[in-house]
Amino acid sequence: MRILGVDPGLRATGFGLVEVVKAGSIKIIDAGSIEPDPKALFENRIAKVHHLLSEIIDTHKPHVLVLEKLYAHYKHPTTACLLGHVRGVICLLAHEHKVQLTEASVKRIRQALIGNGNATKEQVQMFVKRLLNIESVKLSLDTSDALALALGHAHMLKFKLL
Repeated sequence: MRILGVDPGLRATGFGLVEVVKAGSIKIIDAGSIEPDPKALFENRIAKVHHLLSEIIDTHKPHVLVLEKLYAHYKHPTTACLLGHVRGVICLLAHEHKVQLTEASVKRIRQALIGNGNATKEQVQMFVKRLLNIESVKLSLDTSDALALALGHAHMLKFKLL
């Protein structure tokens, strides 16, 4: 089973694609970060996210897309609205490519993987690097968060927690 985790962002959208093989082991297929030009028009920025994620889905044919649930801080409501546009594009992609869409909260994924729902982004990054044997220079925080979404989904499927 191929699982694509996506961490939506306004500056960077992280993605991480893993494959769970029959023996229960997990291998990384693709991972990275989509970083549109911050000076570009907003519609061009989200179009870039749509285009590049569409290429990834076309190439690798994931079975599930795990999207990070929206977390909005009451002090920054505009950010949540703008992030909602990016999430909407990703939901549309799942529909267009007939990929099962599921959402996961950051706390639930961190709890499932690390045992601490309040783990920091850096702790998640360290966990993902160790688990997948990735060099530190190759893994941004956005990418490690996306990989954590995919890994957490795989973990919860394994133990039938979904």
